[in-house]
Amino acid sequence: MTAAGLPMRVPAPGLPARVRIHEVGARDGLQNEKSVVPTEVKAEFVRRLAAAGLTTIEATSFVHPKWVPQLADAEQLFPRLDGLGDVALPVLVPNERGLDRALALGARRIAVFGSATETFAARNLNRTVDESLAMFEPVVSRAKAAGVHVRGYLSMCFGDPWEGAVPVAQVVRVAKALEDLGCDELSLGDTIGVATPGHVTALLTALNEAGVPTGTLGVHFHDTYGQALSNTLAALQHGVTTVDASAGGLGGCPYAKSATGNLATEDLVWMLDGLGVDTGVDLGALTATSVWMAEQLGRPSPSRTVRALSHKE
Repeated sequence: MTAAGLPMRVPAPGLPARVRIHEVGARDGLQNEKSVVPTEVKAEFVRRLAAAGLTTIEATSFVHPKWVPQLADAEQLFPRLDGLGDVALPVLVPNERGLDRALALGARRIAVFGSATETFAARNLNRTVDESLAMFEPVVSRAKAAGVHVRGYLSMCFGDPWEGAVPVAQVVRVAKALEDLGCDELSLGDTIGVATPGHVTALLTALNEAGVPTGTLGVHFHDTYGQALSNTLAALQHGVTTVDASAGGLGGCPYAKSATGNLATEDLVWMLDGLGVDTGVDLGALTATSVWMAEQLGRPSPSRTVRALSHKE
């Protein structure tokens, strides 16, 4: 374990006082696992994450089991998460059928998942970008009519493995369309981890100029090239206060093989603790949770902070 008092808190100017971590480990982190994780293990994972202080924990996805077999137990899992108090448990829904399933179980926060590029839209949703937006329209409108919070995920915001660099204006167009549908917040995804800080700032600035306020934006970085924390810091300096992360650095994307793990929640909390930015997360409890989950999966966590804090002298 590390010495007491570390990391030393040295605030930097221009950063938000508090950041809300949108924890995706139980959904995005596990969805690409080849061996099916038992439902009760998933439920216990969510409970432990909540006990560590995370207040937004993405629980599962109501997609057809054919496409994401790991999440085929959504109907069995979601009811097991009762009793977590004020913890928000968003779920992904791809279409109206998924929305019906989520609403039937009492879900109060849903997310749709779009793409900034045509190739990924075709591979992930079997539709063009505009066709996917048309599919989302009744989902969002029905969810809003039911008083449900809606998040819009936007993948491939910084680069696409088939199309290469993605023009900022192209991302802005689709993000604005999602906002116009009625999404309460947008998560900008660096699906294959190719963003750099200047690119992050440029996209956020362009979104603001198009009328999308920073307060509705979250960021979702993958650490393929080791840039996730630096990109997060650039977003925070711009005023973003919602950051997606995955406990233990779990995750990838089944439709983009070059997508490696998400930003590890522990690595994010370590940086934010050092910057004096409040998250409400107990780093020790979170690390213990990721060590436990790694044991369930039979391999060590890729998170550098988990490895450092769990090292036995």
